[in-house]
Amino acid sequence: MPTNVLMPALSPNMEKGKITKWLKKEGEQVKSGDIIAEIETDKATMEVEAVDEGKLGKIIVPEGAEDVAVNTPIAVILSEGEDASAIKVPPQGPAPTVAAKQPPSPPQERSGPAADNRSANPTPAAPMPQKGNGRIFASPLARRLAKQRNLDITVVKGSGPHGRIIARDIEASKPASMAAQRLQAAPAAAIGMPDEMILKLYEPGSYQVVPHDGMRKIIASRLVLAKQTIPHFYLTISCALDALLAVREKLNTHAPQDKQKTPLWKLSVNDFVIKSMALALQRVPDANVTWTEAGMLKHKASDVGVAVAIEGGLFTPIIRKAETKTLAQISAEMKDLAARARKRRLAPHEYQGGTTAISNLGMYGIQEFSAVINPPHATILAVGAGEKRAVVENDTVVVRTVMMVTLSCDHRAVDGALGSELLRAFKSYIEDPALMLA
Repeated sequence: MPTNVLMPALSPNMEKGKITKWLKKEGEQVKSGDIIAEIETDKATMEVEAVDEGKLGKIIVPEGAEDVAVNTPIAVILSEGEDASAIKVPPQGPAPTVAAKQPPSPPQERSGPAADNRSANPTPAAPMPQKGNGRIFASPLARRLAKQRNLDITVVKGSGPHGRIIARDIEASKPASMAAQRLQAAPAAAIGMPDEMILKLYEPGSYQVVPHDGMRKIIASRLVLAKQTIPHFYLTISCALDALLAVREKLNTHAPQDKQKTPLWKLSVNDFVIKSMALALQRVPDANVTWTEAGMLKHKASDVGVAVAIEGGLFTPIIRKAETKTLAQISAEMKDLAARARKRRLAPHEYQGGTTAISNLGMYGIQEFSAVINPPHATILAVGAGEKRAVVENDTVVVRTVMMVTLSCDHRAVDGALGSELLRAFKSYIEDPALMLA
């Protein structure tokens, strides 16, 4: 019988994807494992494999369709001897569409039978709600209200079409605890100026509306989440780079070569920064943590994410167990991850998770800055440019190459003394790089 090809869930929190390209045409033969399509998640472009051998009988979701819900049938494969008459396209509800290039309307949620199946999000709606595979169908406003009230949305009964949970269902539910009641009484989170109001400030025709892609949307939501839910504080320290630069030059000079006489590695200052941060977290393990409401996660390994700028946003690929790797290994791995990040070819496990992150703007000449913590991390290190400065050592003015670094900390997990201890450990490795080679 015909086999449905479903929109795969490529990460635990993936709910929707976009069909960017079909690599097979209707009527073409496919084998199990053949790449038949490319889909775009919140950040990466991933490949969809055929699960059975046969003929691509029908493409249900066309190229360019976005907001395609996970587990939605996107194509049908016919077995040998079957023809198109055997295909029964499952009901899709409101079809995924290509985003319209027009100003989004201000978010709102209407009430009443005709409006309950419309999302407060200007993006076209997902298929009709139904419960299955552990997924709960609810409007964005309902989800937001449930989170604000500390309600378990999985136990709320929906009154919208096909059981969809809408705002009035949340309003009718009772908070689960006193903590939730306190949350209810707290001031609501600040809401930005509505699109309609912003557009009125500018003359029509004086601007172009460029719709947000999936990456920009997820970056925006995570930054808002970070700033609204993580109590940031910042610690800054200066590090002398002279010894590190000398060691780096010596290691690069003596790097082994391949048959073409090309050095097998070329270490950067950033490679030393990654290694130093990884070792510092091992020396100060109480800072290698993640906050959860149930308890503190104390990580055994130093999985260091490194921000990589790409067109339209950024990735934070992760060097796993960085404390165990040589500088040459870190350098090679970072070059590979950065190259694939710029092509949006990273798998979710290569940029999700981690225990801390590094954002280095030194190559842009930035002297000092503060970075926003990337949830669920408890810290992020902002690295500035190394510059020659006059410093006082033993009452004598000398010239040193100095790099300013700022540690952003989640005060729930890392307090001032602990953050200071972590920065001191980091500084010790940067200023005496022989320690990281032991």
